[in-house]
Amino acid sequence: MIVGNSDGIGHALTRRLLDGGWTVAGLSRSPSDLRHDRYRHVVADVTSAGYPLVLAAELDTLGGVDLCVYAAGVGEFADVTDLSPQTQALEVNLIGAARTLEVVVPLMVAAGAGHIIGLSSLADAAPSGIAPGYAASKAGLTSYLRGLSLALDPHGVRVTTVRLGFVDTKMAKGDRRPAMMPVSRVTDMLTAAIATRPVVISRPRRMDLAMRLLAAATAVRQRQWPPRIPRPRTRHP
Repeated sequence: MIVGNSDGIGHALTRRLLDGGWTVAGLSRSPSDLRHDRYRHVVADVTSAGYPLVLAAELDTLGGVDLCVYAAGVGEFADVTDLSPQTQALEVNLIGAARTLEVVVPLMVAAGAGHIIGLSSLADAAPSGIAPGYAASKAGLTSYLRGLSLALDPHGVRVTTVRLGFVDTKMAKGDRRPAMMPVSRVTDMLTAAIATRPVVISRPRRMDLAMRLLAAATAVRQRQWPPRIPRPRTRHP
């Protein structure tokens, strides 16, 4: 099951898995151009009230799930006069993933096997004044997935958190997009992760280091906020 696969990384990974002999179900807000005898597509919104029921029905049709990849994601720059896009980022990137796993995890635990891959971001390392909802949603997603990894490993279920920098998709926004990776490279990475099942992947490494340094600098700056205001001296007669 790949959630968020009408384009970008999810779309490319779906093609790769079909070429590898997998039976795949995809779910996204938009229709898919993929046509294959081992592929089914469901149009659904991960933020809708009926989403868990739609997902459960599709998994029942599949007869179970060996691999679930959560690739759905949105992100916009902040406009402080309208924070609704920041709320939407939290709803799609974090809550949508949590609602997906609420359905998927019990099936995998019952089977005693399974693999979950969540696409997070190196933006999880530091708060962002440019896209606070996106950074917060990815920080929450990374924390949740790594916690579930600890909880599910004794049950035979592996969880992989994939933390990515800029990838050449419509999600890559901004004038500067350093070390941007092609979708093909990320697809190769995910294919390898399906075989090896690591707990965390962070790429590119130099971007990961840069984000960690930014997080440290931000923490120092915010510890100094608000600025100290000198107390007025009291004059005694």
